[in-house]
Amino acid sequence: MNTDITASAKPEYPVIDRNPPFTKVVGNFNTLDYLRFTTITGVSVTVGYLSGGLIGLMGGFMYAYQNSAGRLMGFFPNDGEVARYRKRGLKN
Repeated sequence: MNTDITASAKPEYPVIDRNPPFTKVVGNFNTLDYLRFTTITGVSVTVGYLSGGLIGLMGGFMYAYQNSAGRLMGFFPNDGEVARYRKRGLKN
């Protein structure tokens, strides 16, 4: 999966929110995002103890945040989000 989001790229998938706030992006984390977040943190803790754990914690969170925001903005596949937001009747 291409995880590069650039300002000049056009979304390939339905846009749920063009500029999602922090709370909406974090609330949109799915199981895979949490799995990536904990895996990156866990691996870095074993490598670098405290400092590595903090770096891994931030890196894992930023990776999960990027994927969640990318789905909301339509840059990554977002069938689950589209279905969920249509069911709730929410708009941008």
